[in-house]
Amino acid sequence: MSVLKVIELMGNSSISFEDAVQNVVNEASKSVKNIKSVYIEHFHVTINGNKISQFRVDTKVTFGILD
Repeated sequence: MSVLKVIELMGNSSISFEDAVQNVVNEASKSVKNIKSVYIEHFHVTINGNKISQFRVDTKVTFGILD
């Protein structure tokens, strides 16, 4: 039997949405083991001088707590 847990995390990047998601995975993996998937719930950008300055993602990170 497997038991999974889901946590909500936000990530950002000045490069891309993909990089923002990778930042979530990198930081989460420092304290969360056995990450199975990341669901991207929302995409956001911040604008500065009519240009995108930050890419932001709201995510749900799923990881196993019992296999």
